[in-house]
Amino acid sequence: MIIDFQKYSSVRIGKPFEVQVLDEICDFKGFLIGGANNLLISNEPKNLGILGKKFDFIEILDEDTSSCTLKIGCATKSSQIYHFAKQKDLKGFEFLGKIPGLLGGILKMNAGLKEHDISKNLLHIRSFKGEISKEKANFSYRFCGVQEPMFEAVFKLKKSFDFALDESLKTARANQPSGASFGSIFKNPKGDFAGRMIEAVGLKGFSKGGAMISDKHANFLINKKNASFEDAFFLITLAKKRVFEEFGVSLEEEVVII
Repeated sequence: MIIDFQKYSSVRIGKPFEVQVLDEICDFKGFLIGGANNLLISNEPKNLGILGKKFDFIEILDEDTSSCTLKIGCATKSSQIYHFAKQKDLKGFEFLGKIPGLLGGILKMNAGLKEHDISKNLLHIRSFKGEISKEKANFSYRFCGVQEPMFEAVFKLKKSFDFALDESLKTARANQPSGASFGSIFKNPKGDFAGRMIEAVGLKGFSKGGAMISDKHANFLINKKNASFEDAFFLITLAKKRVFEEFGVSLEEEVVII
């Protein structure tokens, strides 16, 4: 199928490209785009894929008075998972109310908010090789060690949705800018914040073509209007260069560039 990334990706940058739909669990030697929420597509991406609708589901495997085990397809939206957990009174997915994307991409980035992340309640992942336990996936901050495509995942959640936590997390991202973006550009270095460092080197609000380092939060890149891959890549590279020159810190991208 053809996907126009200027319309599909969250940052609204890219051109129409052919993307292979994976309707079965298989060995795919390319890049799965998921919801393209933290993705910057170059002008010549290679071998793109996307999971078919077969992998958009939530299934209860086991349930008792204190817990519930779920199998979830990796094409399932974070908002759908959040609302399912809330409806079923399950604890552990409250943070997904503020994180866009599909489960596969969220697992790949070990996405989270504050001390909450997707791997916390995970039991195992399903790839074409079979089940991969949480321990073997080698999760860490914004990292998952699974290299092959992920199709399904199994989680065990405790009962009792945490409404207080849900409310507190809703305000946690109130300072994030609106507009087309891919969320945070860089991972926070240990003991510091990428946004603070980028602002300190004078790049907050800096523009190149249609792209701008947000004037509200310097770790966000905003597509003001018709930004190109070159515009965005220039700003990402410039921020890395300036921060390294000033602080000696090599910022690591959270956004995936392909």
